[in-house]
Amino acid sequence: MSARPSLVIATGNAHKTAEFREMLADYAKIIDLSHPAFADLPDIIEDGKTFEDNSVIKSRTISKLTDAYVLADDSGLEVDSLNGEPGVISARYSGEGATDATNREKLLTTLTEKNFTAPADRRARFRCVLSLAKNDKLLGTWHGTLEGTILDREQGNGGFGYDSLFKPENCDHSLAEISAAAKNAISHRGRAVQALLNDLAIQKISIT
Repeated sequence: MSARPSLVIATGNAHKTAEFREMLADYAKIIDLSHPAFADLPDIIEDGKTFEDNSVIKSRTISKLTDAYVLADDSGLEVDSLNGEPGVISARYSGEGATDATNREKLLTTLTEKNFTAPADRRARFRCVLSLAKNDKLLGTWHGTLEGTILDREQGNGGFGYDSLFKPENCDHSLAEISAAAKNAISHRGRAVQALLNDLAIQKISIT
């Protein structure tokens, strides 16, 4: 097999990078924003109103700094009874200095305070939008969703973000209780990646 091209993932999130490395192992050598080439990267202001807006902001911004293809992900959790919150602020839901743990705590507290205890009140989905750019040109966007329910307590030690609170439809376990491979096969991010790969294959585009 020929050497795999480098693909820059516009994230500094090590968990997301690990998932992309697994899902794209046969297609590209993954580099993320922790690479020395991006040591002086200015802050990227994610001020879009949608996941797609923020994904495109990231991919186009980073694509100005490299000749490689740049893939960006913007994703998060939408709870129907909370009018789609936390949505685009999923990673910073609990405010300044937010962590995965404080975000999960705020979500559970908010649902409890609103007395949203029934399964119907806890319908939710993970949503992901990927965008691919090169030299500041947007080449496309791809979407993936995973429907499920918010649990009343954390279950499992795997995954990251809200995984330990999210039970997918037709699954007896939270995302934090299944293997990484099993998660990638059904997740919002995995579905978006598959849509990307299918589209690139149809268009005969190689990420080189």
